[in-house]
Amino acid sequence: MTTVSDTSIAKTDRRAVLSWALFDWAAQPFFTLITTFIFAPYFASTLAPTPEEGQSLWGFATASAGLGIALMAPVLGSIADATGRRKRWIFVFSIPFLICCWAFWFTAPGASHSIAVAMVAFAIGTLSIEIATVFNNAMMPNLVPAARIGRLSSFGWAMGYVSGLVTLVIALGFFSASPETGKTLLGFEPVLGLDPKTGEGDRAVGPFSVIWYLVFVLPMFLFVPDAPQKDKIGPAIREGLKDLAENLSQAWKNGNTFLFLIANMIFKDGLVALFAFGGIYSAGQLGWSSIEIGTFGIILTITGTLGLALGGPMDDRFGAKPVLIFCLIVLMICGLGMISVDKTTVFFVIKTEAAPAGALFASLPEQVFIGLGAVIGAVSGPLQASCRSLLIRLVPHEHMTQYFGLLALSGKVTSFMAPLAVGVVTAVTNSQPAGMSVILLFFAVGLALLILVKEKRAE
Repeated sequence: MTTVSDTSIAKTDRRAVLSWALFDWAAQPFFTLITTFIFAPYFASTLAPTPEEGQSLWGFATASAGLGIALMAPVLGSIADATGRRKRWIFVFSIPFLICCWAFWFTAPGASHSIAVAMVAFAIGTLSIEIATVFNNAMMPNLVPAARIGRLSSFGWAMGYVSGLVTLVIALGFFSASPETGKTLLGFEPVLGLDPKTGEGDRAVGPFSVIWYLVFVLPMFLFVPDAPQKDKIGPAIREGLKDLAENLSQAWKNGNTFLFLIANMIFKDGLVALFAFGGIYSAGQLGWSSIEIGTFGIILTITGTLGLALGGPMDDRFGAKPVLIFCLIVLMICGLGMISVDKTTVFFVIKTEAAPAGALFASLPEQVFIGLGAVIGAVSGPLQASCRSLLIRLVPHEHMTQYFGLLALSGKVTSFMAPLAVGVVTAVTNSQPAGMSVILLFFAVGLALLILVKEKRAE
């Protein structure tokens, strides 16, 4: 298998680039189908005793995964830097990820073990795929010249968005069906005789994610060059842990990089909460069902893909920092607009008619909500992609995996804070818009810190 050294490269191997991006394509069903649009609502509304308890339990599982990532990602990143190999770690963490995805099938309603299986599978599955992603990200500098890192990062995110769109259409159109009508979003009977009354269509997204991952992750293993072997595992562990301690110390001393990691931590907390509560908010304020929420998800995925197509060239031309600032400002404006909408109100003061019964997105508030959500989708992808490319421009090349571990750490270590703040404010005020408004504060603080970061453009 071809290897490359950890040095700058002069040209691009297109097959390797496409194969690298197929990792995002392969992993995306877990985030789209399980974490956001299909299995998570099934868990909260069907498995848990109440939706409120379901949301709480799902939050505990998410927090557990975040804590595991916070503890493990920097350490494993240091070890990978010392050993040189990245693909072996992706393989190792793919195994528990696939087992956990398959386990979602065994979470039938009413079974005594279903809630525990779902929570454990989600926590370990999230931990595994997030750590595998750290190592996949760290291969980026070996694939393209430094000046094209932004486009590569956006290309990977775009592949993930398109995969999310395709798999969401497949799941809603052929697996998941309404228990009342027995029909999918496209009006079909569920494939393979899946029974909507026992949630088989919703549970099937787990095994489907396994098959999708196995098929599309193979090119990454076959065609993406890995760094050459360095130390053996024993010495690498000692050296890696030593390097981690030094890297944490250096990150602390390097005010610029440390400031970016803190900014990333804060606005990523807000982004986590925005997507975690978006479906809940639309259901409560607009009365949307799973069909409307799923359709809304398809729209956001499309606009997210289009946004990434523009974000990559903008990143390479203007720099990652201006793209991040622009995206955060747009998120704040659109977020404020979304909390101004309910069934009969737009922008807090404009009153309008509620949607006719049975009509899909027929009212003005729904249309405004969709429009603002579409813009949020368009900037969310470039926001995350440019974080990767900005980090690459800030840190030493030889410690890339290690710093990607710190980036994952900064994006996960306090990921419970924004959802917790939303929950507390909502409980105190008994108002969903008041609770969601807390997210805007996280974006504002993250933006203020990001403005102070000095971007070092690659030569």
